[in-house]
Amino acid sequence: MVQRPRGTRDFGPQEMQRRLAFESLLEEQARRHGFSRIQTPIFESLDLFTAKSGPGVVSQLYAFKDKGERDLTLRPELTAPVMRMVAEELRNETKPLRLSYFGHCFRYEEFKKGRYREFFQYGVELIGATGPLVEAEVIALAINMLSESGLQNWELRIGHVGILKQALSGIGLSASAESGEPPIASAMRFLDKGDFKGLEALLSTQGISSDYIEPLQQLSALEGGQETIAQAREILSSLEGVSLEALDALETTLTSITHLAPSPPSLSVNLTVARGLDYYTGTVFEVHVPELGGEGQVLGGGSYRLLHLFGLEDLDPCCGFGLGFDRVLLALEAQAAAENRAEVVPGESDSLGLLAVIPFNIDTTSVLGMVGELRNQGERVELELRSRKIGKALNWANNIGAAYAMVIGPRDIEQGKASIKRLSDGEQVETQLNSSSVLKALQQLRS
Repeated sequence: MVQRPRGTRDFGPQEMQRRLAFESLLEEQARRHGFSRIQTPIFESLDLFTAKSGPGVVSQLYAFKDKGERDLTLRPELTAPVMRMVAEELRNETKPLRLSYFGHCFRYEEFKKGRYREFFQYGVELIGATGPLVEAEVIALAINMLSESGLQNWELRIGHVGILKQALSGIGLSASAESGEPPIASAMRFLDKGDFKGLEALLSTQGISSDYIEPLQQLSALEGGQETIAQAREILSSLEGVSLEALDALETTLTSITHLAPSPPSLSVNLTVARGLDYYTGTVFEVHVPELGGEGQVLGGGSYRLLHLFGLEDLDPCCGFGLGFDRVLLALEAQAAAENRAEVVPGESDSLGLLAVIPFNIDTTSVLGMVGELRNQGERVELELRSRKIGKALNWANNIGAAYAMVIGPRDIEQGKASIKRLSDGEQVETQLNSSSVLKALQQLRS
């Protein structure tokens, strides 16, 4: 028997209802913030990703040659394709661009729960504007999305790569190197790992006093709320020649967020949040959910420069984030299980409930007009198609998740009326067999 490929999943009707509802929630939040949906091809030129991440990334990709011997790959993420699209199709559009996107991505790696070979990513990019308010707009959108999803107990970690870069530059480290890793990049790596012996050795080779170790260690250890800004300001002020520009920008971003979005369950300022990617330039942020353990990061982003790869340096930097669609859904599931409760479908807008229409021993065409009119007026209506007996038909209605059922038999057709039953408690309301009367009856049952 042919089975689905390793690292992929099938989604049945109930799971797809949940996924579509969540996607709709995300897109509605993006729309409210002025973002517009775009879409890029599911495969791209291999060069697109090696230009961004280097040739070593190829081992993680589903790369192949097409029949024209062109090097292509299934896309492993969506930011680079969006940047390619901006360079190719949208460079003359009014700026800034606010773009949202969603789609399949593929990585060839050992899969485990929360990490699949075929996965789904939602993301946004704000392109052609820069500064603390731009970053606040993007982070506020992320907060609103997660808040509306019903996710609990998540932590937003915010940093700014410019703060450590300015501190390290101010004490004399260089951001460039003729060969190998630039000294500033090495120092940031040591700080991120807490390797202060390595940092001391680096400073020594650069002829820089080890007296800077202690304040840099204090700076990298800072983590907390907005009070962290004041603590960082005090430490940086003790380092002669160090700019406070990036710290001021981060403070403005944090203040703006408080006006644009609800308070996250937990927000921490961590100056060593560097996202592990060298093209980030300003504020960086991550969201973690404890219930997912080692795979707990569900969202990450920040300000970055990438469009220069396509000759569009005037549009850099950009700001955006990628949201792990699958991981958020797993987190919602895990939290519901931990609290021994049913999971609320995120973004589910079907508060009206499904109506099952059950024709019984009648010519079904006599009710099709009414069914069509109800659907045109926004109702979800499912027609019983297998001519079951009434008991089995009502079981069918329950099994498909219908909230209401209307059995229509010969006498109902003769009298021009029938009853609608609320399946949760059996309460019934009589109605005429026309769409307007049925709508009134449903409203009565819903009140």
